[in-house]
Amino acid sequence: MDRLVIKGGVPLKGSVKAAGAKNAITKQLVASLLSDKRSIFYNVPNIAEVEITLDLCREVGSEVSWNRDEGVIEIITKELKSVYVPQRFSGSNRIPILMIGALLGRTNEDIIVPTAGGCKIGKRPIDFHIQALEKLGASIEYREMRKEGAYFAHAHNGLSGTVIQLPYPSVMATENTILAASRARGTTLIRNAAIEPEVMDLILFLQKMGVSIALEADRTIRIQETKQFFETEHRVLTDRVEAASLALAAISTKGRVFVEGANQIAMVTFLNKLREIGGGFEIKSDGIEFFYQGQLKGGLHLETDVHPGYLTDWQQPFVVLLTQAAGFSVVHETVYENRFGYTKALQAMGADIELFTACLGSKECRFAGHNFYHSAIIRGPTPLIGKEIEIPDLRAGFAYVLAALIAADESQISGVAYLDRGYENIVGKLGALGADIVRVKGNSEKALKKKEISAMIIPSSLSTGSLAG
Repeated sequence: MDRLVIKGGVPLKGSVKAAGAKNAITKQLVASLLSDKRSIFYNVPNIAEVEITLDLCREVGSEVSWNRDEGVIEIITKELKSVYVPQRFSGSNRIPILMIGALLGRTNEDIIVPTAGGCKIGKRPIDFHIQALEKLGASIEYREMRKEGAYFAHAHNGLSGTVIQLPYPSVMATENTILAASRARGTTLIRNAAIEPEVMDLILFLQKMGVSIALEADRTIRIQETKQFFETEHRVLTDRVEAASLALAAISTKGRVFVEGANQIAMVTFLNKLREIGGGFEIKSDGIEFFYQGQLKGGLHLETDVHPGYLTDWQQPFVVLLTQAAGFSVVHETVYENRFGYTKALQAMGADIELFTACLGSKECRFAGHNFYHSAIIRGPTPLIGKEIEIPDLRAGFAYVLAALIAADESQISGVAYLDRGYENIVGKLGALGADIVRVKGNSEKALKKKEISAMIIPSSLSTGSLAG
């Protein structure tokens, strides 16, 4: 199993380009299945999650060309060759469940997809998906298959537009409903829909494909039946999670980094919280420059929420930054109930973090009274020490990398595959900014030199093309 070896205490400096958004391109690839026309995507990140999603699409008949160096994917599904997603995809990620919404309008056969997977950060039931799809006219049931279960879905009589009220503005339930509604007869209204930037980017892609779709007031999305599709070109929006991660790496190491592609509109809430604790940033025409401008101050109260609130995926690395801010800060997680599991490793590194089951915030929270540790108090500044750490999930993974970059001595981080799912060439990008970081392959006990590692894991085009300046 690969691991990262990081020697901290080095201020990061320079320019780096944030990749395309994982949570946008994966959904758009599935959305391309609605049509028999070609779709071309630009600014595609070279990450494992995209590879898995392409494998899913190939299973049902997609023809795919992926230029990893240029970040371009061409995909076309002229006809469905299968509507069965094999069990080997069970637990790989949460994308298979979206195949139901995308395929219901293209086939009368039973669509079979395995159970959903992803990071273990809390329950992410698909009840909202099923309820919405059934209201559109689909029949869905769960069956046991060998050791794993699967969902069987069909719409033998077609889908019909209707009014759907989501109990919670779930991103993937919104996306699944949009995909199914695109081929449903008549008009569909999705109320209390998610309006994250990634959802909006999906809407823009679908409109290019030929779907009549609009965002109306009060989180309502209106979709008309689509009868004609078109060939489409689409540039994937920048990954706001990676952009924020790189920003936090710059400030926490007392450095200065320009993040090309970082988008102010998509990061407004993050930038406000950064400024509250004294983190520096300057908006440029093609990105944002982040920098350390003196001792960070605590006293921050942060609550995660659905967009336009504070993104839950920004929470973990921001908590690491708060360990370096003077004073007490409070973080209230309202999206996932088990998202603070990563703090145990940070405590072992010297962080002063205490967890609480109470809701330490004013926002309405689904976890009130359920005994989940979903609030935290962080006291800083505290020095961090290097440790051997195993990554439990994707976003916790970068939090550990960030803690290791702060620590004065060496850290070794295993479970790197989680990082590969969502961060493109993270070793190369951080290394180009001055970080003392190497990736050691397999069980090798000898930390290889940075140049040797870079030559082994960074394609020549990425080593320059992914960096600005």
